[in-house]
Order: sequence, then C-alpha cells, then structure tokens
Amino acid sequence: MMILFLLLAILGAALACAYFKTSITIWTIATAVVLLGFTVAGQPGWISLTLVWLVFAAVAIPLNHRPWRRQFITAPVLKMFATMTPQISETERVALEAGTVGFEGELFSGRPRWSRFIKKPLHELTVEEQSFIDGPVEELCDMINEWEISHYRAGLSDQVWDHLRKQGFLGMIIPKKYGGLGFSAVAHRAVLEKVAGLSSTVGSVVAVPNSLGPAELLLHYGTDEQKNHYLPRLADGREIPCFGLTSTTAGSDATSIADYGVVCKQKYKGKQTLGIKLNFEKRYITLAPVATVVGLAFRLYDPDGLLGEQADRGITLALVPRDTPGMEIGRRHFPLNNPFPNGPIIGKDVFIPLDYLLGGTEYVGQGWRMLVESLSVGRAISLPSSATGGSKTAALATGAYARIRKQFNMPIGRFEGVEEALARIAGYTYAMSALSRQTASAVDDGEKPSVPGAIAKYHATEMSREIIKDAMDVHGGKGIILGPKNYLGRAWQGAPIWITVEGANILTRSMMIFGQGAIRCHPYVLKELEALQIEDQDERLAEFDRLLFAHVGHSISCAVRSFILGLSFARFAAVPGDRRTRKYYRKLTRYSAAFAFLADIAMLTYGGKLKQKEKISGRLGDVLSQLYICSAMLRRFEHDARPASDQPILAWAFHDAVYKIQHAMRGVIDNYPFAWVRPFLRLVIFPLGRVERAPNDRLGHKVASLLLSPSETRDRLTRGIYTSDRSGYPIGFMEKLLPDVIAAEPLERKLLKASRNGQISGYTFEEQLEQAVAASVITEREREFLLDVRKRTLEVISVDDFELEEIQGGLSAFGDKVRGQRKKAA
Repeated sequence: MMILFLLLAILGAALACAYFKTSITIWTIATAVVLLGFTVAGQPGWISLTLVWLVFAAVAIPLNHRPWRRQFITAPVLKMFATMTPQISETERVALEAGTVGFEGELFSGRPRWSRFIKKPLHELTVEEQSFIDGPVEELCDMINEWEISHYRAGLSDQVWDHLRKQGFLGMIIPKKYGGLGFSAVAHRAVLEKVAGLSSTVGSVVAVPNSLGPAELLLHYGTDEQKNHYLPRLADGREIPCFGLTSTTAGSDATSIADYGVVCKQKYKGKQTLGIKLNFEKRYITLAPVATVVGLAFRLYDPDGLLGEQADRGITLALVPRDTPGMEIGRRHFPLNNPFPNGPIIGKDVFIPLDYLLGGTEYVGQGWRMLVESLSVGRAISLPSSATGGSKTAALATGAYARIRKQFNMPIGRFEGVEEALARIAGYTYAMSALSRQTASAVDDGEKPSVPGAIAKYHATEMSREIIKDAMDVHGGKGIILGPKNYLGRAWQGAPIWITVEGANILTRSMMIFGQGAIRCHPYVLKELEALQIEDQDERLAEFDRLLFAHVGHSISCAVRSFILGLSFARFAAVPGDRRTRKYYRKLTRYSAAFAFLADIAMLTYGGKLKQKEKISGRLGDVLSQLYICSAMLRRFEHDARPASDQPILAWAFHDAVYKIQHAMRGVIDNYPFAWVRPFLRLVIFPLGRVERAPNDRLGHKVASLLLSPSETRDRLTRGIYTSDRSGYPIGFMEKLLPDVIAAEPLERKLLKASRNGQISGYTFEEQLEQAVAASVITEREREFLLDVRKRTLEVISVDDFELEEIQGGLSAFGDKVRGQRKKAA
C-alpha cells in the first residue's frame, strides 16, 4: 500500500512541475525530496525504495548530465529530426520570415498572458481621421447609388471619381509629405467599413490603392526617384494603380507564374538602353481597366549575364505606365454582377528600362518577399474591414426589417426560426468587428500580422457569407427582387468574390493559418529549424539540445495543464475579468493548453507530411482561429468598459466559437492515424468528455431581440456604417421608421382585440381605423399616426418592377436617359 502512496507522491510532484513548467533540475530536486522523505520514514521498505531510487537515478542522471544527454539522447533525435523535418520551400521561407508574431504566439504557448493583452489599448481614430469619416466619407456615401452603379453605369460616376481624387481616398496610406492623408490602419478600416457597407464596388476602388498595390510597395522598397514621382501622383489620383500578380496558369501558387522578362539591350527613345523585354498574361486584376500605372510581378531571366552571373534571377516587380507599347489593357471581367473595375492585362515583347524595376536593380529577385510583406498588412485590413462593413449593414437592416415586416399579426423577428438567423447575424457581426479591429490595431502597433491577417481574411469573409445568407432568408422575396429598393441582392451575388480574392479561402484555411502559424508562432519549432542550419557541429548540437528539452517540457506541460484544467473547469487558473467574463478567460486558457499539446502531437506524428494533411491542418487552424477571435472579442468587451447590455451577444459569439473549437479538436483526434493513441488524447483534451454546447435558444432569443429595437447595444454593434435617411436609401428610411413601428404596436394590438370582440369589422385597414375611432378604441390622432406608419411600412416592404425593355436595355437605356436629360437642359 505504501508503494502506491510513494508512486502517487512522485507522480504528484511530476505533475506539479509540469503544470508550472519548471526545469528538469527543479523536477529532479522535487522528486528527490519526495524519495528522501519516504526513505527517512523507512517506507515502503528498503527493497522497494532501492528499486525506485535506481529507476530515478537511471532517468535523472542522463537528463541532468548534459554531455551524456547530448550524446545518447539529443544526437540521435537531431539526426531523426533532420530527416523528418518538412522541406521548406523558398516560397514558404519568405512567407515565414515576412510576418511578425503577436498575441497568436501566446496561444501557442498554452499560457496566454491575458492581463497584458487586454490592458493594451485598441487604437482610436484621431480628431482629423474622425472628421474625415464625418465629412468626405459621409459626402461620398451621399453620392452613391448602388443600383445605378451596378445595373446602368457598370462603374462609378464622374462625380464619385472626382470626389475620391480630390479628397485623397486613393492615398490614405501615403504619408503627408507626399501629399497623402497619412492615416492609421484603424482609420483605413473605418473608411472601408462605411463605404463597403454601402457599395462593394466603391469599396473595392478605395481598398485596392491602399492595400496590395504600388503605393504600399513604393513606401517600403521604392527608390527616392520613384517615390518622389509616383507617390504624389497616386495620392491625388492623377495615377490610378493596379497590381498584376495572378496569371493564367498560376493563381494561389503565385511563385510559379509563367510571366517572364529577359534582360536585354534595345533601342528606347532613340538610345540603346539596357532593360527588360516582358511577356505576360494577367487576369482578375482589380482596377486594371482604369489603371494608369501597372505593378507587375514576373520571373526575370538574365541569360547573357548583363546584371550578374545568375541566369534565373527570380520573381521581380516593376511599375509599367499604361501607355507602354505592347501592353493591352482596358477590357473587363464581370465578377458576379459586381462591376468594380477588374480585367486582364496582356503584354507581348514589352520593353521597359531598368529604372522601371520597383526599388531598382537592388531588389531584383526579391519580388515574392516584397509582395508577402505587403500582403500581410493589406490582408489584415482590406477584406476584413469591407466584410465587416457589409455585415454591420446587413445586421442593422435585417433587424429593422424583421420588426417592421409582420405576418400573422406579429413581427417576423418574433418567430423562433427567424430568431435563430438574427442571433447568428448579431453574433458573427460582433466577432467580425472585434477581429478586424484587432488586426488593424496590430498594424498600427508596427506588426506585420501574417497569421492574424490570414485568420481575419478567412473568417471575416466566411462569416459575412453566412450573414448575408441569413439576411436573405429573413427578407424572403424582398431580398431576391433586384432594383433600387433592394439593398441585399448585390451583396449576396458578390459573397463568393471575397471568398476567392487575396488567397482562396480553402487554401487559406487548409494550408496557411496553421501551416504558417505552427512554425512562425510556436515557441520552439522555428528556432529548432534554424538550429539545423548552424554549421559548427558542437554548437548545433548544444543549441538543439537546449531547444529540444525546452520543447519536450513545453509539450508535457501543455498536456498536464490541458488535463488538469479540463478536469477542474480551469477554476484555479489565474485570469482577469469580472464574474461574467472570468469563465471565458478560463475556458480559453484551458483550450490554449490543449491546442498547444495537440499541435505538437500532430507535428510529431506527421512530420513533413503535415503539409499534405490539409484536413488536419485545417482543423488545427480552426482551433487557432477561434481562440484568436475569442481573444479579440474579450479585448473589445474590455475596451468598451464591459457594457452589461452587450453581454448576451458576447456570450452567444463566445459559446459558438468554443463549440467550434471542441468540434475541430474532436476531428483531429478521431482522425489520428494510431487508433490506440486516440483514447489517451481524448483523456488529455476532454477529461470529462465534450462538455461544450452551442448557444442555447434562450440566449439566442435575447440576442435576436437586441436587433429588433433601437438601443445602445445595437448602435455599438453597427457603429461606423452609413445610416442617412436621404431619399433613395431604404436602410436609412427603415431606421427612421423603426421607432414609430414600435410605438404603433400597442395601438395595433388594440385594433386586433377590437376586431376579435366584434367592435370593428371593416374590409380595409382604413375602414377599420374609422370604425375604431367611432368606437373610441383609438383617437383621431392615433388613426392618423397608424395611417402614416402603414404607408411608410408598405414603402419598406415594396419591391421593384420594370418594363421588359428597361431590363433588356441596361447601360444603353441609361445612356438614352442621360442624353435625354442633357437635351432637355440644353
């Protein structure tokens, strides 16, 4: 019996050391102290004690004596590690080196430092930036008629283009010394939210010049001459930029582009000039049809050694003016009825001088690194912000419509089926807003958030697709009839576009989020890979030994923490927060440890093949993503001073995310290749079983109700979007009507009761109101109010209809209309 107590005491000491992630030395001392105590007591007998001491010595001495440890343990592991380590391609290496590591690294540690994270303030708009939002951005939104843009013009009006140029929308990221606005990332986000929430076409035109485009690249890599020439012209709109990356045969695998340039000499402007002859065929290039300067990615060859000995110089970037001979540009793609300028660029034997190279000859062959570094910033802002703006608009509009639209004498938002959709819309919008704000703030902190950018791009666009689907379901026929009164149709059509661009979502989820995160954000993996590159054998062995045992200790610690925290519901974890949020931090602390352990198990099991195990990588990416999203939501909640009225939405979004974490982890375990290991993994990860549940109906009801009435919570959820009640903007019209609809509901209940009691029996609503006044059910003033509300309600639920010729006419019909107006004015 005493031997059992001894073994339990040794196990307890080991678990305590692992939980607190102590060193091998501390574990050795703790175990020796336990053994010494039992030895002094003479229990459980000298034979048993001697055997335990011998086993302990056999383990502890090699682990603590580093020369032996390195010779007999580390050296064989190093040899095996070198063979099983995935070969990192140059493309992947550049991507890994391009980004920085922020809070996502804390999630890989298994011990997130929550207090440090939430105390770091989110960036706010400056007075100047807020004035721009309230002034020029509001004015731009006043000019936008999305139906005219998408159905008749197939583009922006001259008035909108002039406003974009004059007010500096195309140069938000360009510093003031070059004539730009010099705005922060959070200001960039705020502008895109407001504009894209109203028009994805105008939002795209604003986003691209401020994202992956020549301006961003010029700021980081351009020569002084290039900066001084192009940046002022880009800032004031004299130059409209685009960037040609995707080619016919290379989309996601951008480094295998077939577009090429050959270094040669040719007559240029009457002089023999050293330059490059380009041949390329690009497609899907946003702003290409209207661009005046084209950023171009191509593979550069130097067969004659005019620039150096190397023949294949790698991916290189250049800036090519639109009027360069041999370049064809101007034709358009038509992406799902969203007419933002997008089209192909083709070049045949296009000669450019060397000073067209972006950054000059110094950056020859470094194009992929330049692009990845720029894309990590643009991906963290452009699409997440645009998707968030569209989702906020959908949330506001759907909530109002669900209260205004009635069936069976009650608002459709009160039906439980509709409540489910409204709860998802509100919860996802809250999560997206927190996520996009966190990544934008990270950029303003000086980070290049490659992994968070991929998380934000994937999940913001995926959640926005779910939101627009739910919004369309709630609106029913109102949502599918296109026309000036439809504010959802184009967003529904365009949802697959944002899923596809800037890295297809399937690729982003299955290869990028965890694929990059596992190496870049892990506390040891990248360092271990770097240790393999050390040339000195003894130095390499010593460094790898240090990292190996730190990594093993990390894995054991995460496993123990996952088990203990899961068993205790993390009640003893030191976390910040109040009585409502502390439980959320505890859950995340537990699942962070579980994720870190499961990630290590996956990397150990699959090794270099993990890159091909895209389903496993995708599920682990889901866990990392949801942990990061939950972190962003809690940070937002803290930043907003923990508003109690927002708590139901936070709770819904949090429980939804944690349930997805559980589901993804289950998928990893259930598909683990060694069946006999699965029970152990389930015990460590889910010691009490899978206890997480999706948000319940009661919570969903609370969340849905918050969208149906004006409130501070609803305002915070949808802040920053365009809500003007100007003529021709249905959403603003609904927002103005909503309080009156709510005020009319008690009167409508009086009418319904009177009708059931036989006091009124008119065939029409007007007759019923007259009878209700005569029967003193309502007053004359209330009758007029109800008539006004009914009139405006019918305007909200009405849809458009057209003559066949108007639908067939499209742009030509609009042209006839404009010509007629001009003739009349003349």
